[in-house]
Amino acid sequence: MDIWFHPSKELDLILKKVAKTAGIDGDFQPQIRTADPRFGDFQANGVLPYAKQAKTNPRAIAEKIVEALKNSPEYDSELIEASIAGPGFINFSLKPKFLNAWLAKYKGEAELKSASSQFFNGKKMIIDYPSPNTAKQMHVGHLRPMVIGEAVKRLLKFCGANIETDNHVGDWGTNFGILIYGIKSENYKLDASNENSLEELEQMYKRGSALAKASEEAANAAREELVKLQNGDPENVALWNEINKVSVSAFDRMYERMSITIDHTLGESFYRDKVGRIYDELTETKIAEEDQGALVVFHRDHERFNKQPFIVRKSDGASNYASTDLATLLYRVENFKAEEVVYVTDGRQQDHFQQLFLTAKKWFDAKGYKLPDLRHVWFGTILGEDGKAIKTKSGEPVRLKALLDEAVARAKAVVKEKNPDIDEVEADKIAETVGVSAIKYADLSQNRTGDYMFSWDKLLAFDGNTAPYLLYAIARMHSIFRKASISPDADFASDASILETEQEIALARKLLSLPYIFELTLSELRPHFLCTYLFELAGIFSGFYNANKVIVDDKAVMARRLMLCSRTMRVLEAGLRLLGIEPLEKM
Repeated sequence: MDIWFHPSKELDLILKKVAKTAGIDGDFQPQIRTADPRFGDFQANGVLPYAKQAKTNPRAIAEKIVEALKNSPEYDSELIEASIAGPGFINFSLKPKFLNAWLAKYKGEAELKSASSQFFNGKKMIIDYPSPNTAKQMHVGHLRPMVIGEAVKRLLKFCGANIETDNHVGDWGTNFGILIYGIKSENYKLDASNENSLEELEQMYKRGSALAKASEEAANAAREELVKLQNGDPENVALWNEINKVSVSAFDRMYERMSITIDHTLGESFYRDKVGRIYDELTETKIAEEDQGALVVFHRDHERFNKQPFIVRKSDGASNYASTDLATLLYRVENFKAEEVVYVTDGRQQDHFQQLFLTAKKWFDAKGYKLPDLRHVWFGTILGEDGKAIKTKSGEPVRLKALLDEAVARAKAVVKEKNPDIDEVEADKIAETVGVSAIKYADLSQNRTGDYMFSWDKLLAFDGNTAPYLLYAIARMHSIFRKASISPDADFASDASILETEQEIALARKLLSLPYIFELTLSELRPHFLCTYLFELAGIFSGFYNANKVIVDDKAVMARRLMLCSRTMRVLEAGLRLLGIEPLEKM
């Protein structure tokens, strides 16, 4: 038999087939589960409910199925053993020869990616992230959508989805009136190449906003600039374009530092001329109605939203997030052919997206459009030591650049402490990777729907579930191959003897559980499951390495242990890359 990437799925398919061969009628569902290690690797629990429904003896049914399985060409007793326990549970044990063969076949990132493509099989998916607002500096609140969105994108792509990312920036709104007024009043020259331009724009907005509150004349002037912009005044449109250019330039520098790649950047402004169709179709299908001058959708059949209107056009005739989000969804279906759309935002927007999804379903059903699957990947807040949203001493949001700079500086101090003789250029390179990775991993290792407390000591620690620990573990594995003058991609499998020791088998089984971790992570798009797996894998490897000498005289034993080292290293590297972290060969 071919070696299965995902044994429980393969067993499920085979048992359904052999059950029919054994004369088991009806809809028999094997219900494959991970087994108690005392009894095997997997257990089929579906015999008992089937026998109860058929009013027959479950043990006899199990015996028929196992007999048919053992006569099946898919069954190889040297690789897998099937047995019956209790009233009709079917247990499966993967033999060391199976583990060897699995490690031989799935030897690196390319093989793992090819096998993992079965999860989505080319499904077209759009991921909406990180979606900052232009004319504002990125702060700590932008960290989570960036790192979670990037990890989700990489995971889905690795597992076979056809991904396009769409950065739905906030580039339209009343704030531009104040900004344009400030630029003209202060005769400010916009320059996208100036790294301080965005900060200067932000400070200008604060001054202009304060002035508009204090002076009716200034407030009117700012409103006039906004109206001119909305009416297409060439000068104001040119200034608006320059503001966005400055913003995008600053965002791109941050994306590059965070290893984030975006396919499309279609902001709120892109949909200005597309919301009219939304109003027309929602009105025509009687999904929306006028209420106090606004166009709204009521979900009267919904327990929570029956009295909470979803406003799709404000009473002054202006569009809002609801109208542009509906227009965006339609555009993604008609132009990107989206089969699923994933939105990555903070948890405060849960009500908005629930109402958006309810409205979209009614609208698409009424018009006969095909609604894609819609998922809201929401997240909690990063907290300071006081248990409140993390801020500077002055009460301002912590700038993301400042946070990353401090992480890199702290990482460099740790790197130089561990290796005082390291070259300065090399120290800077390692510190940048370790510092930025530590920030990312500290976020991703948390259950995304919870708040978490930010701690420099924890995220930069070289022990525990941290990026430095995993990066160092990988670097140590690379050193094994350097010292032995052997490539980690050598063909160990052909010379390797069958796994024997308890630690070897435990490590192989952990590697073999990768498909289940992908399945678990993808079910709710929670990257912390993958983080936990990588941490546990590194720990099990440490136990194996401490108990089993790798470089030994027996060539077959050395080959199998080097194979385990190589496979563990490649899985850890692939896992970190899926989280947006580039591994290091030396630290």
